[in-house]
Amino acid sequence: MRIVAGRLRGRSILAPADQSIRPTSDRTRESLFNILRGGRLARADGQAPLTDALVLDGFAGTGALGLEALSQGARRVTFIDNDRAALALIRRNLHALDQDDDTDIVEADMTRLPRAAGAHDLVFLDPPYGEGLIEAALPSLARGGWLAADATIVAEMAKRDDLEPPPGFAIVDERRYGRTKLIFLRLDSGKRLSNA
Repeated sequence: MRIVAGRLRGRSILAPADQSIRPTSDRTRESLFNILRGGRLARADGQAPLTDALVLDGFAGTGALGLEALSQGARRVTFIDNDRAALALIRRNLHALDQDDDTDIVEADMTRLPRAAGAHDLVFLDPPYGEGLIEAALPSLARGGWLAADATIVAEMAKRDDLEPPPGFAIVDERRYGRTKLIFLRLDSGKRLSNA
C-alpha cells in the first residue's frame, strides 16, 4: 500500500502479514479523498472537509486513512483501535513516515469511547464488515463529544450491507467502488445535502 496523494505521495504504508486487518484499497482511498477535497461536502466555514481538519481514524487498522488525511492537508489525526497489534502497526507507520508529532493514538473500543479531549471535523469508520459496528460507533462518538457540529463521517462497509443511521445522524451521500460502499453522514439537522 502507498499514500496516493499529497506531500507524502508514493510513500509506503506497512500492512500486516496476515489478513487480520483489511485496509482500504488504494483506488478507493483515492476516490474518497477526491470527494473530500471537493466542495460538495463543505463545512459550515465553507472549507472542504479535509482542509486543516482535526481527523479521527476509527477502527484504524493500519492507519492508512488517517495517514492519507495527514498527507493531504489535515492538521492532526487521532487513531483509535482496540487491537494492540493494529496500534503497534500504526506506530510503526507513523515513525516510518515521520508523522509522530501531528497524531494521537487511543486504545479504545469505538462502541464505548471515553470522553474526547476535543471535537473532530472528519471521522473515518472502517470496521470489520457485517458486524453492525458502525451503528454502535456513531452514538458513542456523539455521546463522548468526539464530533464537531458540522463533522463529516465516512463509513466504509461491504456493498451488500445496509446502514440504518441511529437517531441524530443523516446520510448525505453514498458511493460504491467494487465490493465496497462509502456512506457519508452528518449530524442530523433535519436537512440533507442536495445532489448538486
